[in-house]
Amino acid sequence: MRPSCDMSQPNNLKLKPGTGKVPGQPGSPRPSWMWIYPVVMICIIGYWMFNVDSPKPKESDWQRVESLIAKGGVEKIVVVKPDLVAEVYLKTDSLKDLPELFFNVGSVDTFRGDLDRVTAESGNDVPFLYETRSGTWTSILVNLLPWVLIIGVWLFLMNRMAKSGPGGAGGIMNVGRAKARVFDKEKDNKTTFKDVAGLEEAKVEIMEIVDFLKTPDKYRDIGAKIPKGALLVGPPGTGKTLLAKAVAGEADVPFISISGSDFVEMFVGVGASRVRDLFAQAKQKAPCIMFIDEIDAIGRARGRNASYSTNDERENTLNQLLTEMDGFQTNTGVIVLAATNRVDILDKALMRAGRFDRQIEVGLPDIKEREQIFEVHLRPLKLDPKLDMAFLAKQTPGFSGADIANVCNEAALIAARHNKKTVAKDDFLAAIDRIVGGLERKNKVFTVAEKRTIAYHEAGHATVSWLREHASPLIKVTIIPRGKALGAAWYLPEERQITTREQLVDELAATLGGRVAERLVFGQVSTGALNDLERATKQAYAMVAYYGMSDKVGTVSYYDSTGQNDMAFVRPYSEQTAQLLDDEAKKLLHEAQELAERTLKSHEAGLKELAELLLEREVVFTDDVERIFGKRPGPAQASEPEIIAPQ
Repeated sequence: MRPSCDMSQPNNLKLKPGTGKVPGQPGSPRPSWMWIYPVVMICIIGYWMFNVDSPKPKESDWQRVESLIAKGGVEKIVVVKPDLVAEVYLKTDSLKDLPELFFNVGSVDTFRGDLDRVTAESGNDVPFLYETRSGTWTSILVNLLPWVLIIGVWLFLMNRMAKSGPGGAGGIMNVGRAKARVFDKEKDNKTTFKDVAGLEEAKVEIMEIVDFLKTPDKYRDIGAKIPKGALLVGPPGTGKTLLAKAVAGEADVPFISISGSDFVEMFVGVGASRVRDLFAQAKQKAPCIMFIDEIDAIGRARGRNASYSTNDERENTLNQLLTEMDGFQTNTGVIVLAATNRVDILDKALMRAGRFDRQIEVGLPDIKEREQIFEVHLRPLKLDPKLDMAFLAKQTPGFSGADIANVCNEAALIAARHNKKTVAKDDFLAAIDRIVGGLERKNKVFTVAEKRTIAYHEAGHATVSWLREHASPLIKVTIIPRGKALGAAWYLPEERQITTREQLVDELAATLGGRVAERLVFGQVSTGALNDLERATKQAYAMVAYYGMSDKVGTVSYYDSTGQNDMAFVRPYSEQTAQLLDDEAKKLLHEAQELAERTLKSHEAGLKELAELLLEREVVFTDDVERIFGKRPGPAQASEPEIIAPQ
């Protein structure tokens, strides 16, 4: 709520510096000193044009000049074109390089003859010069133009500085003002929790802030204090910014939004100035919500690069933010929300209680939440009545809210491209394939041998993943190139909270299945398995160094979840341990490769049948794979023994 306006003004109220306004009186006039600059400019022009003190030459005639030449009193004569006026410079000490006399010359040739005659008779040599000059007004404009430009630029800058107000430094071009965007509750469209699908746990935790902004007296009467700040933490695209807007919409208060990078500037002191100005704006609109997106841009832990600079501008900005959030300031009615996906690198002083009292986890949505998100983004689309949203939710594991919005829009574009009236199931599947794998490149040229190698490679992936019980179930496999991939196999991974060693080993075997199939069938390997080797190597090292899944390395983890270990050339283990990690990771990869090889050898006929079917159709779905290999083995139907832990 805004304070009411009192028509009476006490005599002891003072003007706010730099604004000309009385605090609380937004309509009061302010004195302006800008009229001084035009007056100064007019005085300069008038002095230049009408300066009476400047000496001016006197009009004369040829007879007087002739007598002065004969006496030796003339220093030089200058004939000015195009007016043909002769200016006479006399040999005097009072005036230097200024003409004293002038007269009109009728004919230059006649005047030159008379001058030669007089100088020859008197023996006094007088230099004779020609000079071309523009008109009077042209000369005035040429001489005044630099002054006009300088004064004009100065007036422009002073005007911008006057408009910048008291916000911090208030420098040129509003450089000290915060670049915040204000969503006013009366003017802007409101975003409420109805517009935010999923995030049920986050909504429950943040609802207390909404309740305080609506009914603050209930908490104040009992002596409770609302948290000063809440930090929204989660992967990109999960709805952190949208959730913050929904809080402001539910509480019906102004919402001030700014990005962390908006505080960073090339000028010294600008970041701290913008922080002060931001909190000043928030106090004027209190009660309100201030949202700082990507706060890790200014909230990174201090002292990381002390050797580079003793006066880091980013650290000064962070110090000012810490002071405003706690320090000696009282921000009654201002609640600070911030969002980041790099909470591990934030400064500890920023995370302590009293500044950001709460961390609200905004994670990737589960299958039920994805279904709710689809319902929100499918509202403006014309859908096929047979479309099942639960099916779409199952097909998008690991997708964030932004990814789902992209899927819906891409499906609508695909349907419109094919002149359809509604968006159907096939359009959504094509959109998912487009986002995950990239655009199809059906015109890419392959040789027969290359296409056959790709078919057996993808068939190897499909075979091992289908026959290993812990591997992700296959959806379809194709040899149509997409993006940078020459072929692809689509899986529907199980949404697990924890993963066992046996599951990771089966996934490793499925990842290496394509390379193993190439070697078994053709007796050689190709460069097409680069991405498979990269993913398998990273996963093997993670199993050994992070998850403690090696008996020789032991139950130890070298993973740094805090992100504090940024120092280069520092490892938390010795050279002997590094060698052991390498050996154990290679051992895991070798065992996974052997598992994939045993699986493919025991089903060699099915591998060849699937590969030939791929060469014929280019795309093979789950039904064809199940027809070739039968149903996937369950926990009690594994066709191969599990790998024993390395000794």
